[in-house]
Amino acid sequence: MILAEDLAKKQRSISVAEFFEKNKHMLGFDSPTRGIITTVKEAIDNSLDACEEAEVLPDILVSIRKMGIDVFRVVVEDNGPGIIPEKMPSVFAKLLYGSRFHQVRQTRGQQGIGISAAVLYAQLTTSKPALVISRTNAKAKAHRMTLAIKTETNEPEILLHEEIDWVLPHGTRIELEFKSTMQAKKKLVEYLKYTSVVNPHARFRVEIDDEVLSFDRVSNDVPPCPISIRPHPYGIELGVLKRMTAASDRPLKEFLIESFSRVGEKTAVEICAAAHLPQTAKASSLPLEQLNPLLDAMQTVKIPAPSAAQCLSPITEDLIVKGMEKEFQLDFIKARTRPGSVFGGNSFIVEAAIGYGGKLSVEGTAILLRFANRVPLLYQQGACAITSAVASVNWKNYGVSQQALPMGPILLLVHVAATNVPFTSESKDAIASVPEVEREITLALQELGRDLKLFLSRRDKSKLQEDRARAICAVIPLISQKVGEIVELPPPDTSLIEGRIMRRVVLKKGSSNGRVSMRIDNYTTKDQEVTLYDISADSAVDATISPNFVTEMDGEYTKVWKQTLSAGESFAVSYTGAGGGIVDLQGIAENLKVEVDLDV
Repeated sequence: MILAEDLAKKQRSISVAEFFEKNKHMLGFDSPTRGIITTVKEAIDNSLDACEEAEVLPDILVSIRKMGIDVFRVVVEDNGPGIIPEKMPSVFAKLLYGSRFHQVRQTRGQQGIGISAAVLYAQLTTSKPALVISRTNAKAKAHRMTLAIKTETNEPEILLHEEIDWVLPHGTRIELEFKSTMQAKKKLVEYLKYTSVVNPHARFRVEIDDEVLSFDRVSNDVPPCPISIRPHPYGIELGVLKRMTAASDRPLKEFLIESFSRVGEKTAVEICAAAHLPQTAKASSLPLEQLNPLLDAMQTVKIPAPSAAQCLSPITEDLIVKGMEKEFQLDFIKARTRPGSVFGGNSFIVEAAIGYGGKLSVEGTAILLRFANRVPLLYQQGACAITSAVASVNWKNYGVSQQALPMGPILLLVHVAATNVPFTSESKDAIASVPEVEREITLALQELGRDLKLFLSRRDKSKLQEDRARAICAVIPLISQKVGEIVELPPPDTSLIEGRIMRRVVLKKGSSNGRVSMRIDNYTTKDQEVTLYDISADSAVDATISPNFVTEMDGEYTKVWKQTLSAGESFAVSYTGAGGGIVDLQGIAENLKVEVDLDV
């Protein structure tokens, strides 16, 4: 028989580092393939948060190189504000250490686990420490440290610390080596691409072995850094309230006003009255029997929702569209940013966008991009509230076939920005089913569905009109030829008539008596930005309208004119020459077809 004393000898406390060392799957390190993506993700999240807090436009380098059999070195470098040397060991080599856990505002990192978990994973798979370089200003030298985690105590171990010269005036660089595979290369590139879409102010340079990729920014404005607000009464639980009151020496009314968001003097008086507690009672002296009615009163008194304008930083509709246009070639894009809302005392905003056509596959289901606080969610799509909300929309009402998700060349983007995103696990792969969040996602998607239905209707109507016009234009040249035969004259030029009927942009080039002439007619109903290219042996030095620029190579001159033509407007230019060569017209909006009539 085993005695209790014998069992007691085997019992001991474990550190959080030991726990996650044996449960690394909870943090997104459940496989070598996924480990490399999670590492890059956590490092980039830290870099973007730091740059935005310092109001710096992020320039981030991501380098991944194979060092041996299934061993890779991952480097992430940013131009952020840097980290002071005293804090570097704890930031990178101590789990549950961070600056954002106690702040009620939108941030990418929340628990203080991410980057230190990546250091732990590298240490576990290769036994190699992390190399960190950081510099806070150009006048000081950079600090380089080699760091490891003491798993038994969850404390950082500094193996090397030295001051060095560094090319960046400020910023941070981390290097990790761990076992992985590059089977996830496509997924990694997708992650960086999607991150670029929802962070349009950031620039990424990616080096994967000998391949170099870049994702440029489309906005030069740093998004406003969310301001931390006090917790909202609706999101407080009894244990938290007990801890807060125990730490306060203020009277109850002042405690409520100073400790909670959107609680003014009138609201504080109402809470005290509903709880049958005196306003002057010291908060720290309240026993548990009085905290229960106080908590009930805080949940029942009508209190305005926390202000989303301060603590959240949505992407905005305009920048979502620009980000999608940069990375995807689509025929139609619309975005929606919903008004701020609240669940459990937490502010949140839902943003969504829809794209159609372009180079998207017409077969299969729509592409769904999920984001939380500007971070892509790549895994556990089926367990996510965003997916459930998309499937709950009746897309057939908007002219789209559906099998759970909508079918066809459709791209859906959903972004949830919140002070506390309700993730289903520590790996932050999926959003939990919160009714308030699902409702806002559904409303945003329904608005976009109506926009898509209008686009599809107009497209179908335009196609029908074009088919009719094409049939008429097929007959016009035959009529012209027959009329010419009847009157015994050359058949008249019908290209301009056809251009009017088809609503096209028509370019005509011809030469007569040693003079070359070109004319562009805009028969569409919209302004058109056009670029005219003319490549020939003619220099066009005496052109009636000088080209924007001319280049010469091997006796061939490339002349370029850039013009914006209003609806019904024409552009004409002529110069001395023999004609011939190549002429082209590009940059037509909405993919309108261009007819080029070379009459030389």
